[in-house]
Amino acid sequence: MNIDVILKYFPELSNIQINKLSKLFALYKSWNEKINVISRKDIDNLYLHHVLHSLALLKFYSFNDGNKFLDIGTGGGFPGIPLAIMLEGCDFTLIDGKSKKIKVVNEIATELGLKNVIAIHKRAEEYKEKFDFITIRAVASMDKLRMWSFPLLKVNSKGPMPPGLFSYKGGNVVEELKYLEKSDYFESNHILEKIDHGYFKEKFIIYLQK
Repeated sequence: MNIDVILKYFPELSNIQINKLSKLFALYKSWNEKINVISRKDIDNLYLHHVLHSLALLKFYSFNDGNKFLDIGTGGGFPGIPLAIMLEGCDFTLIDGKSKKIKVVNEIATELGLKNVIAIHKRAEEYKEKFDFITIRAVASMDKLRMWSFPLLKVNSKGPMPPGLFSYKGGNVVEELKYLEKSDYFESNHILEKIDHGYFKEKFIIYLQK
């Protein structure tokens, strides 16, 4: 599967964005042969399982230039790298506890000329800077994600919504949300509602407002 699956759902892309997205497969395939950043069985599904999944956030929310994002547990750079390609006016900090993955992310960001991306080998609990929004695709319960992210969120944001966490989730989301505090405000977005592909049948993006 190639970039056509992205263009189907994001037909308004600029030539610069298309060019950068088109380079992702060759870059990840090359790096994956040296360092396993994506399951080798999954590399041929890069655009559907990783790039389109990352970009699904933009089907539900829009953001303002100047917004600062932190991508916790970025792994190979998802969702941070695809979002940074699309949101050229926003700044992205990508962190992960595995230095070899951060090396790959930095190399890919450099190759793509992404001046709005920095990748750092650091765990969330070691970070002190504040952000407007946090993205996480890592597998962990919502209470843990809340604990990791809330200390790193600003009190106020430049909009278009209050600071918060965007958690990419699969499976039984209703059960997941039971871990949250009763006073927490959240929105559960079923990706399948915006991207009509069977892969997203049990894929959700949860917005948890600080």
